[in-house]
Amino acid sequence: MSPRGERQLRSTVYSVARRLALAGVWACLLPLAGCPYYAAPPGTVVMTPASYDRSFAAAAGAMRDEGLAITVQDPGTGMIAGTLDGGTVTANVYQQSDGSVVVKFDTADARDPTLIHRVVSRYDRRMGR
Repeated sequence: MSPRGERQLRSTVYSVARRLALAGVWACLLPLAGCPYYAAPPGTVVMTPASYDRSFAAAAGAMRDEGLAITVQDPGTGMIAGTLDGGTVTANVYQQSDGSVVVKFDTADARDPTLIHRVVSRYDRRMGR
């Protein structure tokens, strides 16, 4: 075979190999075309809706974290009560009709005015906020 024919053969082989490689890449990328990916802006925390059980456990844990002795913990009614130094902190967990969960903290006779704020802060940390 002449040098010119050899070059044409190499060029043809290279061209076919290149086309096969590109076809392979497209075949791998094609299934991904139907899978949207929505990236959140940097610094954004993407959160899933909180479940009732997770919220209830986080509220009870937050109260324990702050040293409250839990006196009532009833998941059926959503009530948690704890005492510390004669003061009482209560948490009520509600599931709304749209599936969202509301947690309400309240205090009575607390000698430490920052206690309720610390409990809420602990709850937020436990919930990843």
